[in-house]
Amino acid sequence: MQRYSEYKDSGVQWLGEIPSHWEVIKSKYLWMESFSTSMTGNEDLLSVSQYDGITPAKSDSRSESLKGYKIVAENDLVVNIMLAWMGGLGVSKYKGIVSPAYCIYKLKRQANPKFLHYLYKTPLYLAEFARRSSGVIPSRWRMYTDDFGQILSLLPPLHEQDLIVGYLDKVTSKIDTAIAQQQKMIDLLNERKQIIINNAVTKGLDPNVKMKDSGVEWIGEIPEHWEVVPIKRYVSVKTGRTPSTSKEYYFENGNINWYTPGDLNGINLVDSDRQVTFRAKKEDACSVYPIGTVYLVGIGSTIGKVAYAEHEASCNQQINALLPQKNKVFYKYLAHLLLSTKIQIIQNANFSTLPILNQERTGDLLMMLPPITEQSRIVDFIENSIKPIGDAILVTEKQISLLQERKQIIINDVVTGKVKVV
Repeated sequence: MQRYSEYKDSGVQWLGEIPSHWEVIKSKYLWMESFSTSMTGNEDLLSVSQYDGITPAKSDSRSESLKGYKIVAENDLVVNIMLAWMGGLGVSKYKGIVSPAYCIYKLKRQANPKFLHYLYKTPLYLAEFARRSSGVIPSRWRMYTDDFGQILSLLPPLHEQDLIVGYLDKVTSKIDTAIAQQQKMIDLLNERKQIIINNAVTKGLDPNVKMKDSGVEWIGEIPEHWEVVPIKRYVSVKTGRTPSTSKEYYFENGNINWYTPGDLNGINLVDSDRQVTFRAKKEDACSVYPIGTVYLVGIGSTIGKVAYAEHEASCNQQINALLPQKNKVFYKYLAHLLLSTKIQIIQNANFSTLPILNQERTGDLLMMLPPITEQSRIVDFIENSIKPIGDAILVTEKQISLLQERKQIIINDVVTGKVKVV
């Protein structure tokens, strides 16, 4: 791709040089905040995502009135002021309503809103949003309207904005299609992996073994020498705790992994995003569980996520810690078993606004239980069988990551004028 024939200094270090015919304007002269709210709360609820921008909310139970939520029109800029610096903003293609905590902006002058959507999602602008946000720690950063208004927005001539958007829509659509194809491959590989695990933990490894009716409809037949028992018979179920965040010495320079649901991204837990200190353990501010504990998310949209830890660890109250009797239940087998019976977890959950699986209901979950030596053999079979599949998934995930990186580079170079496409 070629560069523009002439560039000029933008006047600010973080923007650097820009095409000589492009304009730089403070956002307060480009956008006007809107405070219109819903009188009924009956409009479509919209979601603000750092990944997908503005989309219809996936879950809209309407358990509470949405009267007073802010009204969003097509081409409005919606900003989650707490997550702007992480990309929690975008121009809406939809009419609807969003949380009153968000900021809504309407264009004050002619511009292509899709161009500005692309622009504000670049790493360059996300870094500027972070600089303009206020707060003691990142989790409390806020970018208010006055802060946003001081940020300089790049504006090519309107016809050039339109051409840039057309180009980026075409190029990114092709990349998104390639990403979707790779994701479909990952889904198929995960499905194959799950079939292997399900068969092993429900039927065993011997195809000639004599079977019996388990007495449970969803389980069906199991090997004759297996048991079907509630987890609580051989597993102690605990619920995690969160140390007081006002006492910094519970977390500062911590060395015991403290898990939240977001950390359970693989069956074998690695280091968490946060650690607690030995002082937190000594003062009983949290519970620390031994090697071989299985962790099960017991609330919310990620209910049923499972992992085990081969080190001492702690967890928050959204996670149930399962401590198996070593002579009866192999912790790795228990983790694979729980992953294969997520439907049972959902059925056992108590639903109000969110599904909740407390200690008692976790203990009532049923497990198919071979002798301990057979459990170990089943785990070895599963790990050996799914390793090639896991390797293939990692390769595919890397390809997706490269495609996403390529997409971001193209968008960034085009909307900041580093390359010319018109």
